[in-house]
Amino acid sequence: MIKNVRHCFSALSAIGFLALTGPALAYTGQKLSGHAKITMSQAREIALKAYPGKIMDQELEREEGGSGLRYSFDIKSGSRTQEVGIDASTGAVLENKTEGPHPD
Repeated sequence: MIKNVRHCFSALSAIGFLALTGPALAYTGQKLSGHAKITMSQAREIALKAYPGKIMDQELEREEGGSGLRYSFDIKSGSRTQEVGIDASTGAVLENKTEGPHPD
């Protein structure tokens, strides 16, 4: 019985560790998420509709335009990287432009 408990505990510990370290949970600006009306997941969906590809970087930041709080995504498709900004209050696409040679 003790052996079974140890196996269960080990499995649960591993699952917990993986859940806490996964990239899907972490993003720059996460501490601002309490001020956003839409979630990161919702913003990702909107961004990928605006520019389909693979999200390479994501953040929540204070920036001029819209409500002043936006999700920003770098989305790669082929050799091109697009920066897509989504208003964190309304879900509006605020920016959808090719990333320049010196990204911010």
